[in-house]
Amino acid sequence: MTTQKNALVTGANKGVGLETARRLAAVGFKVWLGARDAERGEAAAQALRGEGLDVEWLELDVASDDSVAAAAKAVAARAPGLDALVNNAGIAPGYVDALGPDGRYERPPSREDVADMKATYDVNVFGPVRVTQAFLPLLLASPAARIVMVSSYLGSLARASGNSQSPNVMGYGSSKTALNAITLAFARELAPRGIMVNAAAPGYTATDLNAHRGGRTVQQAAGIIVRLATLEAGWPTGGYFDENGPLPW
Repeated sequence: MTTQKNALVTGANKGVGLETARRLAAVGFKVWLGARDAERGEAAAQALRGEGLDVEWLELDVASDDSVAAAAKAVAARAPGLDALVNNAGIAPGYVDALGPDGRYERPPSREDVADMKATYDVNVFGPVRVTQAFLPLLLASPAARIVMVSSYLGSLARASGNSQSPNVMGYGSSKTALNAITLAFARELAPRGIMVNAAAPGYTATDLNAHRGGRTVQQAAGIIVRLATLEAGWPTGGYFDENGPLPW
């Protein structure tokens, strides 16, 4: 008898997170949809259950220690372990307001709002740390757990250096650079225990985060995330990937 695998996707009530949850459930996972808002989280879960998928909404605010602890306790009461964790929840406050008529980002670092940066780091950097630490006992209960940190091309220092045409989005971009470093740190610790930890760059995807200005669909974006969440033994850990392969840090 095959034991069903369990996965948690944070920020899963819409966008890339919802599509990732859909894809994982479609390949046999029971998926916990982490979301802050009860109405939106339950609506997303009902929609996926309507497609015949095994999903459940989980109240989870990655910026709250208490919420993360309660979520881990709730899953532990219902599941023997966690086989995949996708740290997808992310924000970019002020990003849309800084887009010009042509869609280019127009706020230079000298005018970046520090309050926005603090909020961004609390979700995009400290959020994945909170969630990974809280759910680690469940991940260790799995024989081969996978952790995916949803990063961005904007997190690559190599891409941002020189004469880069990459948008100079200091707050969001640096939060993803920090997330890449966190990916490496957890990968180094957890590799001896059979857990693979990798970062995914899904590309500039049309979501609420950018007022749907992105050129990629959520279906395209979810591909690399699902691939990393379902890696077989022997594949790399501590890497940074898009759908075409490894990316420069």
